[in-house]
This record gives sequence, C-alpha cells and structure tokens, in this order.
Amino acid sequence: MSASSSPVLPTSAFADGPRLLADVGGTNARFALEVAAGHITLVEVLPCADYPSLSAALQAYLALPHIAAAGGQAVRHAVIAIANPVDGDFLSMTNHHWSFSIRAMREECGFTTLDVVNDFTALARSLPQLSSEQKHQVGAGTARPNTAIGLIGAGTGLGVSGLIPSHGGWIALQSEGGHVSFAPFNEVEVSILQFAWREYEHVSAERLISGDGLELIYRALADRAGVPAEDLPAAEITRRALAGESQLCDDVIEAFCCMLGTVAGNVAVTLGALGGIYIGGGIVPRLGARFDRSGFRARFERKGRFANYVSQVPTFVITAQYPAFLGASAILSEKLASL
Repeated sequence: MSASSSPVLPTSAFADGPRLLADVGGTNARFALEVAAGHITLVEVLPCADYPSLSAALQAYLALPHIAAAGGQAVRHAVIAIANPVDGDFLSMTNHHWSFSIRAMREECGFTTLDVVNDFTALARSLPQLSSEQKHQVGAGTARPNTAIGLIGAGTGLGVSGLIPSHGGWIALQSEGGHVSFAPFNEVEVSILQFAWREYEHVSAERLISGDGLELIYRALADRAGVPAEDLPAAEITRRALAGESQLCDDVIEAFCCMLGTVAGNVAVTLGALGGIYIGGGIVPRLGARFDRSGFRARFERKGRFANYVSQVPTFVITAQYPAFLGASAILSEKLASL
C-alpha cells in the first residue's frame, strides 16, 4: 500500500465508488480517497483552524474540483481516524474545539458507512504493512515475530497504542496512555515538573512530550538557568536547536527525547513489546539525525533489572508520509466485510 497525492488509475476500482479516509489531529485534517484496494490517492491537508467543524472540512475536501472529478461526491463509505478517545456517538476533541455526533455527520454527508476510530489505533494497524523504507531503526534490538508491538508518537498531543497478535491477525489497542502521570528521571526533570506544577495541577506525559510540551520545557529550562524566556513556538525552538543557534533550545530537544525514551520504555515493558516500539507523530521525524544521537535510546534501556530485556526491543521511527491511512483502510475494509 502507498499513499499518493496524484491520481491513480486502478485496475479494479471499488464497485460502490471510492472510499474516504481521514486522519484528523489537533492541528491538521488529512483526507484521501481509496479508489481501489490499496490505491490511496488525492491526499489533501487542511488546517483545522480554517473550518468551523470537521463536517465542514470533510465536505470542503470532497467539493474540491479534482476530488469531485475522481468521484468524491459519490463516496458512500468513510473512516475517520481522530486524535481523541472514541467512546459512544458524540465526540468532543481534546486538542481542538470541534465536536460532533457520528450518526449526525453520517446522515449530513450522505454516507452509508462512517466509522470513527482513534488515530493511534489506525496508525497501529499500519505497522505490519510498513516497508523497510518507511521506518528507520534507532539503536539495537531485533523484532521477534508474533509478539506484541508498541506505538508512541508526539505531535499536538502524545498518542499511545499497540498491536497484540491473534489467530485472525492483529488486535489494535485503544489507549489514552499519553495521559499517564509524568515521572521525572533526574534532577533536571524534577525541576521541569516543579515548574509545570505552577501551571497544571496534574502534569501528564503529554503535557511535556508534545508540541506544547516543547514550549513548556523551554520555559522551565530558561527559569532553571535564570535567563529570560522568549515567546517561542515549538517550531522555532526546534529550528534553533537543529541550526545550532541556541544551546538552550538544544537542551530542550535533548530533554524531550530523553523523556520520550522513558515513556517508550514504559510502553515496552507494559506490553511486552518484543516486536518493537514504533515512534510516530509529527515531531520526531523532523529531528532527523539529532534524534539518533540524543539520549532517547539510552534512556529507553534504563530500566534497572529489566535493562537487558528492553535492550533487545528495537525502536523504529516511522518515516512514511501518511501511515495512518493504511491502517484506516484496513479497519474500514474489515468493517464492510463484516456487514
């Protein structure tokens, strides 16, 4: 499977028309059409802030001339992978102001089928399909076949999921593991946590290991160093660090990577993820070689009596551009096959 932004001429199009795939985060909503099994095309990324509702963004995508020409107005089956817990019919996003009823949206859009799943559940389902070119290993370890796989990813929030092998394939876990309480590893992280407590009664892992978390870590380290903190967004903190323009910003990236290593190691021992830990989200892939040489892997393996156990678990950065579409497609196909 591959995701493309250019039209594909499938050899065997779906008889009931193209299927809509959506991957909705707190910042952007990504849409694509699956015109035949495995042929995912016409990807568009729409800023969430530009639309009053998810339904408005979805219908704006389907109304684009080149999408309509490809059968967008004929879509009957759709799946939305969303950065939010999915429990019942009504959803209110954690990291954006959108809220909606699944049933009402299905009726409004004229869909026969509308499935809504957690975005990291969809991303988890994509993992067995990733090629060697779509992932990058950091550190040692070898994946064992037919064992659990863990997934963690930082972006607008911190997503956590996993895959458990079963006789019928894989079972994706629906998890909100990013909201576990943050646990500091050293004195620097204790000071960061103490600074965060000034703003939040409960400091979750997501409060620090996310885009907003980069900004919070920056303010905390500036306070610790006794220097004034500039009003820097996460993207600028990252840019200055990668450009070698700011030691403070580089310290932020290092702290972020180490914290991610702690949580990734926790996921590994919690799931028994001998099949590997995969790292998604928008932040880590942008760090490139800086992530490879960070303290992430060393921290990942710092598990005391279980250090040898965790050292055998490989860690991979997902480099595929739109991997959640692959998992969303599999989930929708299974749902339609069961009807």
